[in-house]
Amino acid sequence: MFDTVLVANRGEIAVRVMRACEELGIDTVAVYSDADKHAGHVRYADSAYNVGPARAADSYLDQEAILEVARKADADAIHPGYGFLAENATFADRVEREDGITWIGPASESMEQLGEKTKARRAMQEADVPIVPGTTEPVEDVAAIHAFGEEHGYPIAIKAEGGGGGRGMKVLRDPEEAASKLESAKREGEAYFSNDSVYLERYLENPRHVEVQIVADRHGNVIHLGERDCSLQRRHQKVIEEAPSPALSEGLREQIGEAARRGVAESGYYNAGTVEFLLEEDPDRDPDDPLGPETNFYFLEVNTRIQVEHTVTEELTGIDIVKQQLRIAAGEMLSVEQDDIELDGHAIEFRINAENAAEEFQPASDGTLETYDPPGGIGVRLDDALRAGDDLVTDYDSMIAKLIVWGDDREECLARSRRALAEYDIEGVTTIVPFHRLMLENDRFVEGTHTTKYLDEKLDPDLIADAQRRWGPEQAPPASADSDDEEDAEEREFTVEVNGKRFDVSLEEHGAPAINVPEGAGSTDRPSRPQSAPDSETDSGSDSVEVAEGGEAIDAEMQGTILSVDVAEDDEVGAGDVVCVLEAMKMENDVVAERGGTVSSVHVSEGDSVDMGDVLVVLE
Repeated sequence: MFDTVLVANRGEIAVRVMRACEELGIDTVAVYSDADKHAGHVRYADSAYNVGPARAADSYLDQEAILEVARKADADAIHPGYGFLAENATFADRVEREDGITWIGPASESMEQLGEKTKARRAMQEADVPIVPGTTEPVEDVAAIHAFGEEHGYPIAIKAEGGGGGRGMKVLRDPEEAASKLESAKREGEAYFSNDSVYLERYLENPRHVEVQIVADRHGNVIHLGERDCSLQRRHQKVIEEAPSPALSEGLREQIGEAARRGVAESGYYNAGTVEFLLEEDPDRDPDDPLGPETNFYFLEVNTRIQVEHTVTEELTGIDIVKQQLRIAAGEMLSVEQDDIELDGHAIEFRINAENAAEEFQPASDGTLETYDPPGGIGVRLDDALRAGDDLVTDYDSMIAKLIVWGDDREECLARSRRALAEYDIEGVTTIVPFHRLMLENDRFVEGTHTTKYLDEKLDPDLIADAQRRWGPEQAPPASADSDDEEDAEEREFTVEVNGKRFDVSLEEHGAPAINVPEGAGSTDRPSRPQSAPDSETDSGSDSVEVAEGGEAIDAEMQGTILSVDVAEDDEVGAGDVVCVLEAMKMENDVVAERGGTVSSVHVSEGDSVDMGDVLVVLE
């Protein structure tokens, strides 16, 4: 077994991996960006090293920086978690070629084969796994899309080779949109995955999303750990996951599990992975009549890593999947066979995202966890990294925790989930806990007849707004300015970095004014950031941009990165015209003009990072 594992990730998944390592007697190394110097995974690790600025491309995605830390820390293995470099075959190959360091994941060759969608489709076809009608070679032009539409009909999904979770996917319903949708999918694929290749699939109208957890060792042994239902999604992003699926009969469950195991076994894959499928839901189905073995199901993709929702499978099987990853990477054989796997009870995972569901799930731009008191009791598990008093880091994704609930059956699991969510006390940051509580009162979800389109197309937004009012946090009163009760002695903790490595030191002060800690100096007390006056030369906020009377300043509605600028000075635009494209929360968002006018100034360029409220374009 390994002595030291570097976890090339952040947040709750980094802590999850570190906990498994600690139980196996393995030391852990954290890496962190400037934005994460006070993060939970940094506190938890045995040692921690800074790898660069907040921007992910300059820190968590910097392959050489990660490898350099592994060498400095004498790590003999790297676990990538999920996201960032977890499915990067190039990085896996670099680790494999690094002397004395093991990649905790599938072989880079398998990642390259199954991680790109067209190659994975070909591999699954050879293993006799059903796939959605589509192309097995990249599509380059509009003519190929039109030909596919004539053969298979519309709608068509245009998908990025390296995509997932809806990133790099565009749905084409009208042949006239083929050129614009193709360009958008290619651009998004290049922006997220440095790969602008796309392929086509027939788009299913009433799909359920079901995935199968796979574990395979280097000795040819492959097992599956049952399926998970991830059909409750918003814009292709999973929100609630559960296992087993409430929609599958035992016969269909067995077929899907065996198809996943067969496809992985014949591709020579090892370590943990997930095989995802789509199947057609019957919108008129009786909830008490699950989908039978005659139901069509189709291979969607393979995720060559641990999944966010691996937790529900662990709750059903009692198998620690991260420990299995570590043991497999160390060359051990699986300790269980397929016939040993039994699914016990029902489990649901709720993603606790720092988002306002009543405002189109808009992610929080800042905040401090003034209160963080998670639920407990029988059947309740929390995977998190934050604690009360922590500042919210918004440079990456919005998920701050995962609540996993288990019950003897789905009915008990739902009841226990209602109790657990009601106990979850979070103040200072808006989360989607009210949305989750709403879903536990929602007939479609409780019956288990929802599809991946339910949230986007069927759920009344007014119900979400009402849930936010009922269960959302109350506004905290302003803090008192009184400071008469200051103690004479105060202990302060500081973080210092020596050659990139993080150290914590304590300092006690007696009878002196509080130490003024400059922003970013490392005080774990993290005083509130002072509000500086706007600088007309550097500040991009609305206050620093002149807007002529009757004009319009088009602001960024969320923090993100500019993918393209579609207008220039003196251009004429109409109401609803796209002025730029903003990437936020792994999705591409069109920024449009609310009314027509002439572009008087453009304040962003392709690749710029922007904050909520920054002025992008001004019209007159």
